[in-house]
Amino acid sequence: MNSNHLKQLQIGDLVAKIPIVQGGMGVGVSMSGLASAVANEGGIGVIAAAAIGILEPDGYSNFAEASKRRLRDEIRKARQATTGILGVNIMVALSNFADMVTTSIDEGIDIIFSGAGLPLNLPKFLKANSKTKLVPIVASGRAAALIAKRWMNNYNYLPDAIVVEGPRAGGHLGFKNEDINNQDFSLEKLVPEIIAAIQPFAAQKQQPIPVIAAGGIYTGADIHRLFQLGADGVQMATRFVTTHECDASDKFKQLYIDADQDDVLIIKSPVGMPGRALRNEFIEDVLAGRKTPFKCPYHCISTCDYQNSPYCIAIALMNAQRGNMKNGLAFAGDNVHRCQEIVSVKELMNTLVKEYEETARNAESAPNQTNKA
Repeated sequence: MNSNHLKQLQIGDLVAKIPIVQGGMGVGVSMSGLASAVANEGGIGVIAAAAIGILEPDGYSNFAEASKRRLRDEIRKARQATTGILGVNIMVALSNFADMVTTSIDEGIDIIFSGAGLPLNLPKFLKANSKTKLVPIVASGRAAALIAKRWMNNYNYLPDAIVVEGPRAGGHLGFKNEDINNQDFSLEKLVPEIIAAIQPFAAQKQQPIPVIAAGGIYTGADIHRLFQLGADGVQMATRFVTTHECDASDKFKQLYIDADQDDVLIIKSPVGMPGRALRNEFIEDVLAGRKTPFKCPYHCISTCDYQNSPYCIAIALMNAQRGNMKNGLAFAGDNVHRCQEIVSVKELMNTLVKEYEETARNAESAPNQTNKA
């Protein structure tokens, strides 16, 4: 194979022709529509499980059952639309984490991606005949090694891959506020650190653990740079919002198209983590302390301080997904200002592959200027 070509991503017996994972975006932004479109193009499509139940008519009165039902429906709908690789993103912080994991495994989902906390007990949900791969999302080598060690000791199981998410991602971030712009926590530092941290475990079991880089990846050139550092794949989310197939409303997508660099800000989320979001009327009200108290429909995130919070993050995210921006909050990565137009998933994937190959060719013809990291 020509070395300029984008290599495939292998996770156990699953092979993604294009090594791009579409990041899970809740509430309701990446559902079966987007996930199946990405899977059809040879990438890995991901459904977000976070607060998925509130999209159902009985989401408030019957959250636990509504969540299982909606997740099952979305997985089945995606399955009908693609023979490609499908994943579900399930945050550890979800109070119905176990329900979401069990439902996904019962439905035979290909991969569970799990972050926003350490998924230390994830392998315990697998059954003897489960084919589902387990992929933790981490923000440090320490976290990666801790998960690998705990899984090995307790379940004789290694992560099937690891996603390392840097501080330039959208949504909730696994970093302290003061570390978000610190170069010591950049993806360029984190990728080699994670590879080194998990290498002993991979060697011990003679089993590869692919590393997937995430957070602020926007072009094929970005993908090439991270592959030079040893990454096996990338996860991208923001870029997939401005596609026709994304499950969010047109108003939500337009917010991305209209965004300038200074519209992106770090907010203090009710769940106790910093989050990267787009400035809008709703956020301005929150920052000015103008939000009114609300009734928590269901304590959906275990770390949420809902009694003292100025708003419900799940409802704000759902409102944005539906285009109700006055009462909505839109998460976005820090490259959102570069989004210019709505394209199809097919066009986006083709563009990324083409950019990667151009970058690889240029690097090859100018080896002296290339960092062979």
